[in-house]
Amino acid sequence: MRIGVLTSLYQNLSFPEMLAKVHGMGITAVELGTGAYAPSPHIDLDRMLADEKERETYRQLLSEKNMVISALSCHGNPIHPDPKVAQNADTLFRKTVRLAEMLGVPVVNTFSGLPAGCEGDQMPNWVTCPWPPHFLEILNYQWDTVAIPYWQDATSFAADHGVMIGIEIHPGMLIYNVETMLRMRDATGPAMGANFDPSHLFWNGVDPIAAIRKLGPAIHHVHGKDCYVDELNVRVNGCNDHKPYDRIAERSWTFRTIGYGHDVKFWKDFVSALRLVGYDDVISIEHEDAMMSVEEGLVKALAVLKEAIITQQHGEMYWA
Repeated sequence: MRIGVLTSLYQNLSFPEMLAKVHGMGITAVELGTGAYAPSPHIDLDRMLADEKERETYRQLLSEKNMVISALSCHGNPIHPDPKVAQNADTLFRKTVRLAEMLGVPVVNTFSGLPAGCEGDQMPNWVTCPWPPHFLEILNYQWDTVAIPYWQDATSFAADHGVMIGIEIHPGMLIYNVETMLRMRDATGPAMGANFDPSHLFWNGVDPIAAIRKLGPAIHHVHGKDCYVDELNVRVNGCNDHKPYDRIAERSWTFRTIGYGHDVKFWKDFVSALRLVGYDDVISIEHEDAMMSVEEGLVKALAVLKEAIITQQHGEMYWA
């Protein structure tokens, strides 16, 4: 396994400066954003697509430090009811897939997106319960009319370019848990899989270890991010929480750096579960801790992951 980082936390640094900084910390993989909801500080997508010399410069800089790009990320909503929003996200996704193929990057991370509740609606509609009955009608429309046809085509496009899709299982999106992830994979094929981020599962009552065991080969990429669930606030208001992220004391849950939501024993179990199901690749740290600076958050996350991660192949069981 390798430790990586989603590089948008160092937006103020150039690509070479960022590589030098994270390499000096012991990080050996980078995840690069190409646009949409996340910034794209280290790739000019159109320039990279058009210029082989630019791509070779990136390859050389990475090779010099024995580093890899674990994924390109373009977290948008390609099934948004606004045709312009959807088209922009789809165009970005397809450009990102093409660049991933050119650079030899195995995975493109994104969101499933979320459609409207019916034709003619102007905003996405996230359904969280089955009653009143119109919610089930909404779900049928979202899955059967919009999402599955779109992702069947998009998954075929990615597979044709030798690239896997990593859908970030995320609240407010059509794919928000293991069941919905596997439903989409069953409908689209093995190039469709998860960018597994445990921080989006903790607060929803999901055990990430059990989720890993269920997903198995559907895990295409992994984010390292923690979540603190405030049991006092949960006992009052439950886990669904619309309050802004900066109102930490009032929220039911908050994103934290690795080790500040769950201890190193959890992260050792996390790494072990990944290896058990055959994932032996990058864990990409995503810093979204509002209580820490970027620098401190990354350093602390690295300390926990370096203790937890397994870097060598297992040895012969000489005792068995």
